[in-house]
Amino acid sequence: MSAHCHDHGCSAPPPADGRYRNVLWVALIVNAAMFLVEIIGGIGAQSTSLLADAIDFFGDAVNYGVSLFVLSQAMVWRSRTALAKGITMGLYGIVVLALTLYNISQGVKPEAVTMGAIGLLALAANLSVAVLLYRFRQGDANMRSVWLCTRNDAIGNVAIVVAALGVFGTGTGWPDFIVAAIMGTLGITAAISVIRQSRAELVAAH
Repeated sequence: MSAHCHDHGCSAPPPADGRYRNVLWVALIVNAAMFLVEIIGGIGAQSTSLLADAIDFFGDAVNYGVSLFVLSQAMVWRSRTALAKGITMGLYGIVVLALTLYNISQGVKPEAVTMGAIGLLALAANLSVAVLLYRFRQGDANMRSVWLCTRNDAIGNVAIVVAALGVFGTGTGWPDFIVAAIMGTLGITAAISVIRQSRAELVAAH
């Protein structure tokens, strides 16, 4: 769930203007659509890293939704939302690592062509959102972090494409397992950071 960026304050503030709000809506729709594509493709291709990235897209979609609807509320509600999001991120990381270990034990080999094709589609989706957000990258810290999140997700997509090439070249699932394990670990570490910050904010609010 946006494991690449949640610990950098991925959630955006209330939109500064209508253009930013429209961009966030586009980003939300793109990420929600790619979540469905990668879930279906990840299951079909037996790719752990695609399934991990699918949850990442879901997390980003939730972030954009929070940016549009929740962050304009009082700080205590934003903190409660962040706490729930942090717990979900941690569970995501644990599930990804467990699935990775299970697939290793079963000797699962992903279908490299499908894995690579969907990885490229995900890369194109993230790059398109990054282009839309680029003009807002010099806004406040939250605006900048949203753009950085999307940029970092695109880097993650490149890793999946490279892993697909590795699967194709080696004939094993290890490149896929390694990328998935990294994503799961990042999800857990980011979750810890978000949970700590949200708990501190809740304590300060009372």
